[in-house]
Amino acid sequence: MHFLNSINSFWLIYKRHKLAVLGLILVMLFFAAALSAPLISPYDPNDIDSGHILEPPGRGHLLGTDDLGRDVFSRMAYGSRISLEVGFVAVGISTVIGMIFGALAGYYGGWTDRVIMRFVDIMLSIPTFFLILAVIAFIEPSIWNIMIVIGLTSWMGVARLVRAEFLSLKEREFVLAARALGAGDMRIIFRHIMPNSLSPVFVSAVLGVAAAILVESALSFLGIGVQPPTPSWGNILTLGKDNIEIAWWLSVFPGIAILLTVLSYNLVGEGLRDALDPRLRHGRK
Repeated sequence: MHFLNSINSFWLIYKRHKLAVLGLILVMLFFAAALSAPLISPYDPNDIDSGHILEPPGRGHLLGTDDLGRDVFSRMAYGSRISLEVGFVAVGISTVIGMIFGALAGYYGGWTDRVIMRFVDIMLSIPTFFLILAVIAFIEPSIWNIMIVIGLTSWMGVARLVRAEFLSLKEREFVLAARALGAGDMRIIFRHIMPNSLSPVFVSAVLGVAAAILVESALSFLGIGVQPPTPSWGNILTLGKDNIEIAWWLSVFPGIAILLTVLSYNLVGEGLRDALDPRLRHGRK
């Protein structure tokens, strides 16, 4: 009952932000499109049709065709799966790493905190996108490698958030009581403090999905991301660049999809931040 009341209270706060609700609707629509891609795609995304090369949007091909006669709508539907996979797997990796490093730094403090945070500072001083480009240049540009590399290079923000939460929570009464009862460090960290420090992590994770999708699209656009013939929004954009004067739809539709996806996750993140942090909520009133 308490859990249901918490959910109801959260939703009442969240739905006050109309743009956040709109973002949530868009996220659900993209989820539905990705999950139902085999059902809503009228063609196989890799079927080549030499009789319909660079055909504009119309009845036969809703979003037109590319330079090999492949249906753009079908490729975008399957490409949404790639975007979601990259976003969630990469964010999952970065969140786990960031939570572990942030928890250790915030709980133990001292030299542990100094070493970890100096390493975080070093990582933050390197432009993330260029670091990803450098790593991808030495390994095979596959979808799994991209997800792992993005996850391994984007955990620093989560680490800082978790560290800050641990610094404020580790001296609370419930932690002192657990320590007095003989609870070990790992139990205190993962059983008592970590569950109470997840609110900013959820917000960061949602925003991180948008960032990961944007990075994957950029890498695919540059030709070092998802490799053809696997469809992704980024490599569809690359075809649009090569045929911009005669096939505008190859640039416009994937560009709009990337824009709306990134915008929707950012809107959801803003709504979550206000709903989960009462200080921010009261500050906006």
